[in-house]
Amino acid sequence: MATSKSTAPGALHFHGYEFLGPPGAFVMSFGLPLLCWTFGLLCNDVTGCPATSLLHPSTMTLESLKHDVGWHGWSTIYNHKAFLANLGYYTLSLVLYRFLPAIESEGTELRNGRRLQYRFNAFSSAMFIFSILAAGTLLNGADWVVWTFIYDNYIPLLTSNIILSYFFATFCYVRSFAVKNNDPDSRLLGPGGISGNILYDWFMGRELNPRVNLPIIGTVDIKIWMEMRPGLTGWLIMNYTFCAAQYRHFGYVTDSMLMTTIAQTVYVLDALYMEPAILTTIDILQDGFGFMLSFGDIVWVPFTYSLQTRYLAIHPVDLGPYLALPVGVLAVGYYIFRATNNEKNRFRTNPDDPKISHLKYIDTATGSKLLVSGWWGRARHINYLGDWCMSWAYCLPTGIAGYQVLRGAAAVAAGVNEGNLGPNGGFAIKNAKDWTVVVPGEARGWGIPVTYFFMVYFAVLLVHRERRDEEKCRNKYGKDWERYCEKVPSRIIPGVY
Repeated sequence: MATSKSTAPGALHFHGYEFLGPPGAFVMSFGLPLLCWTFGLLCNDVTGCPATSLLHPSTMTLESLKHDVGWHGWSTIYNHKAFLANLGYYTLSLVLYRFLPAIESEGTELRNGRRLQYRFNAFSSAMFIFSILAAGTLLNGADWVVWTFIYDNYIPLLTSNIILSYFFATFCYVRSFAVKNNDPDSRLLGPGGISGNILYDWFMGRELNPRVNLPIIGTVDIKIWMEMRPGLTGWLIMNYTFCAAQYRHFGYVTDSMLMTTIAQTVYVLDALYMEPAILTTIDILQDGFGFMLSFGDIVWVPFTYSLQTRYLAIHPVDLGPYLALPVGVLAVGYYIFRATNNEKNRFRTNPDDPKISHLKYIDTATGSKLLVSGWWGRARHINYLGDWCMSWAYCLPTGIAGYQVLRGAAAVAAGVNEGNLGPNGGFAIKNAKDWTVVVPGEARGWGIPVTYFFMVYFAVLLVHRERRDEEKCRNKYGKDWERYCEKVPSRIIPGVY
């Protein structure tokens, strides 16, 4: 743990290293983009998920691997068309932010005693974009150029967003050095990004609420705009792209694809509709805007959270009666997630609200109140349980994941032809240039690290975030937090953890 030191403005103190300090920041800053490329390339529609060469590591060569991932030079991961299309998408989001009707809201009180003003219309912006996509699909079907462009340029679009995430993090880092004591625009530094280590502070973010004034558009809060707009909406656009791809490939859309897509649509639209609630989250209250949030918002969310639908676009899974399992898990998770967050938001914004006025709480020396009954009396971070349950529901529809793409002679050699899809079943790809099928084959089960990655990652994320929350609350409330923990001993899962 690093030694605390004060910095401008006011009595701000660096709260210590997280993520193993600078070494951890380095690994995540450069390792996570590589992981996204790995998922995108090694689980593909060229040879399978995973790529066929990985199933035979003893005979794998660089050339065979390049063949199996469809590598044809650097244009495989970057092209100007994808980058420009990406910029067009961001520009559209900014235009909608400026010109669509919006709710004007005041943020929570900052440590300088001031409050920032916010403009919220992420939900209506998303609905405008989805209306355009729906109209284009009704007119042109699954072959609409938007869907085919995104699908064909998946990796270049990923690369474009990685580049932009580095840009935004660096831009905000450089600008943060203009923050001064008693800044007239209420610009403040965050307690997590003032260690003095360049890489770590760039990763965590130095400025708490970086804002820019753009011609015509006006003032844009970079952190909230990034968290609520291009990435979350992009997540759903990716899902819809893969729905269209599944229909093009097989002539239908499976129940597993529909379930996953609808569930994630409800989750995202709920977050966008409840956009003002983001003002009470730890990302907004405590974290500066650096690479951690920049990359997470526009790369990690849209490109790793949609791994399941990308998988199902190539290997359709018909759940039938088994659909009840992920649907049940989803319903339980969403109920916990929404009920707990509503309770917290109401208590923070209006403790006299009749819906929560009966709840018990303890007063703290800081003037804050901590709930000890209701949902938050069951566990100190009970909302994370709902989040994790929903992550299970997104992954379960992929089943025992893994598939091989067989073409021509390879398909025939495996006992596959137009009248017989082989002893292990399979799916014929519609309108393929040659006789092409997708079968589990020897890849069965080896796709699980990809399609269930989200569930495992989310568990690690939530536990880590819970530990961060605990440390910050302990530092903030002192003995009052210890008293609170005695009354609410569970962290996330009541009676278990």
